[in-house]
Amino acid sequence: MTANRIAAVLLSAVLTTPGLLPASRASAAPADRPCPTVAPPAPAPAVPAAPPVDAADRAVGGESLATAGLAAPAGAPAAPAVTATSWLVADLDSGAVLGGCGPHERRTPASVQKMLLAAALMPRLDPAQVVEVTRADLRDLDPASSVMGVVPGGHYTVESLWLGLLLRSGNDAANVLARVGGGAAGRPGGVQAMNDEAHRLGANQTHAVTPSGLDGPGQYTSAYDLALIARATYARADFRRYVATRAAQIPAGAGTPGLSFAHDNTLLDHYPGTLGGKTGFTDLARQTYVGVAERDGRRLVVTLLGAETAPLGSLGEAAALLDWGFALSPGASVGQLVGPDQQKRDRPVVALKGDAPGQPAAARSFSTPLIVAAGGAAALAVLFLAAPWRRRAARRAARP
Repeated sequence: MTANRIAAVLLSAVLTTPGLLPASRASAAPADRPCPTVAPPAPAPAVPAAPPVDAADRAVGGESLATAGLAAPAGAPAAPAVTATSWLVADLDSGAVLGGCGPHERRTPASVQKMLLAAALMPRLDPAQVVEVTRADLRDLDPASSVMGVVPGGHYTVESLWLGLLLRSGNDAANVLARVGGGAAGRPGGVQAMNDEAHRLGANQTHAVTPSGLDGPGQYTSAYDLALIARATYARADFRRYVATRAAQIPAGAGTPGLSFAHDNTLLDHYPGTLGGKTGFTDLARQTYVGVAERDGRRLVVTLLGAETAPLGSLGEAAALLDWGFALSPGASVGQLVGPDQQKRDRPVVALKGDAPGQPAAARSFSTPLIVAAGGAAALAVLFLAAPWRRRAARRAARP
């Protein structure tokens, strides 16, 4: 075969072999499957649009989770229709994601943000430590805000503050814990510890601005991130004990009135196998919830954001989603809850400059090496074409 013929064959391979064409020839991403929804009796208030999620972050945990719509196993029973704008059900122990709706979409957290406070500061704080409440701890709380009931100058153990935080959703307790856990930096240091913990867990869509979950500019989380945070908190025996407590009494002390409160998570008494959970609500976030239930040796975590009070409310919707998750076979999965180390290994390659808009991440991840291969093949073809010219030039140069 002549050099020209070899070069022609190689160039033909470059042009016709699947995958060796530029990424812009890849097929478009499939359309999102709509999530089953039920319209609330009254329209939800308008909320500001959240910042878009990075393409690489949307695919964390599996490509099936890179959707603003429904992710559900093939052949699974229909997911329940809910008002929540995003949700996720996962196996707490294995980390298998059973299904979700917009799992990586940014949403406003409300008081489920308190679970991130617990994940960040429970390892740092001695539950027996006694701390004094300051006026600054209570200064920025709305009179209608959910509080534990601490008073300025009062002395409380850290354990009592955790109970007030998780049973009564005490925003006052959140401020005190963040200040004490933040060290010399005070409350801002506690919030920074929350963001550091979110980064450590690989909760890429989560950013805390307030320790309590009260609305703040740029404060977001996602249903997927909340499941990561739940795994971290439920790994602690003290957290599991706190969230499973139905009522607590804080004895009175010198200048400190006694307190008595009950858990606001009614699933503890109405959904069999409930191991505890955290509710939340603000006008901006609407109803939010994170909870865990156990059945037949399986522990499932459910997270939901943006739910309305009717027709079911966040607790009713959480129960319906848990029922759906328990009805799936143990091997059913659409993805995985992964930590930051695995995210670094599995992180997909994002679009390079010049990639076609809407190109799937999978196509992008393969486009760069294949284009390099195509370039190598083309270069080889050029070398074959140039070889006879070099030999003729060498013979001419050797003549007298």
